[in-house]
Amino acid sequence: MSARIVIVGAGFAGYHAARGLAKHAPDAEVVLINPTDYFLYLPLLPEVGSGNLEPRRICVSLPDRLPGTRLVLGTVTRVDVSAQRVEWVDAEGRAGHLEYDRLVLAAGSVNKLLPIPGVADYAHGFRGISEALYLRDHITRQLELAAATDDRAERDERCTFVVVGAGYTGTEVAAQGQLFTDRLVRQLPALRDQRVRWVLADLADRLLPELSKHLSGTAERVLRRRGVEIRTGQSVERAGADCLRMTDGEDIATRSLIWCVGVRPDPLVEQLALPTERGRLQVDVTLQVPGHPNVFACGDCAAVPDVTRPGTVTGMTAQHAQRQGVLAAGNVAASLAGRPLGRYAHHDLGFLVDLGGTAAAANPLHVPLGGLPAKAVTRGYHLLSLPGNRARVAADWALNVVRPPRAVQLGLVDAGRVPLECTESPAL
Repeated sequence: MSARIVIVGAGFAGYHAARGLAKHAPDAEVVLINPTDYFLYLPLLPEVGSGNLEPRRICVSLPDRLPGTRLVLGTVTRVDVSAQRVEWVDAEGRAGHLEYDRLVLAAGSVNKLLPIPGVADYAHGFRGISEALYLRDHITRQLELAAATDDRAERDERCTFVVVGAGYTGTEVAAQGQLFTDRLVRQLPALRDQRVRWVLADLADRLLPELSKHLSGTAERVLRRRGVEIRTGQSVERAGADCLRMTDGEDIATRSLIWCVGVRPDPLVEQLALPTERGRLQVDVTLQVPGHPNVFACGDCAAVPDVTRPGTVTGMTAQHAQRQGVLAAGNVAASLAGRPLGRYAHHDLGFLVDLGGTAAAANPLHVPLGGLPAKAVTRGYHLLSLPGNRARVAADWALNVVRPPRAVQLGLVDAGRVPLECTESPAL
């Protein structure tokens, strides 16, 4: 009987683990458990939120790309490592379970919530397709309602957008969002003289604090030039339905608080009764969970030792998750065959930040770039990294140059379906 390998999660780590196992363990039964039937290419999510790309462009079909993998649509609720058993619940509430010979935990991450009054009730997260579609509708609705009212205070509230968190996601959401509202205003004559205000706040002392000062400075110059207010050293003290208070005491009247503070490992990690480090599963450099040689973990849910920076763990980025998924596949196959396991070692190849329009900041192979060269590198990298839909994405980008997309409310996702505390997706 062939070995059964179960993979939990189809983010960057899980997807690439499944792809690798098709090559390295062709005789094994590979089962991938994931709530959706697609791999979500998260780096381009801000372009969906701003209407530049349709959601299906960044959703890559798992049955299409992983034809030899058995896909189980469900959410894992329990893992019994002693009995080598995984339990899940599908979209219709039916329970299921499977025994495994090898397990790859790649459950990803969810929004990081902070104990700030009102945030869980009034903030909008940005970690999945539902959140991006809801935010696109929400921004469109706020400006259309602003154009329909004569109440100056209400109009100002609806035309003010606050993004909290100036890492990758927050910076790109603010950059793309500002250009999005710029386009919307041109569709609404009543708002021609209305100021549309975007605020980007973070407790750090600069944008993109995890990146070099050059990239941070480039991004800040672009955003300030477009009128985005950069509030470093600040965050939200409390949030309400139509107003929030900043930590410096300022009250900002707004109906749009976009929460991009960061991510934490999927709550499944807490239920595993396995050792953790900073909330992530402890693993060694081969991605094995100590004491459980048939269990591997990778991506955002795993604290993988960073051998390039001794004493630290790898960051929660797509770059690490993808490469860890590839190594996990090779090591699972090696463990089944009795071969030595590989060690995870990866030096960052550089970082990319898309700032919308013709602007970007990048340092491929640590060569700092800005403007059009950075934009070309950024889009080229994304097209190469996308597992599918490349031609459609490239076509959309080309068409947007000559015919910018028009915004309408689709009404597909309401606020009740995207509560901040429950949103989840594999990490960027």
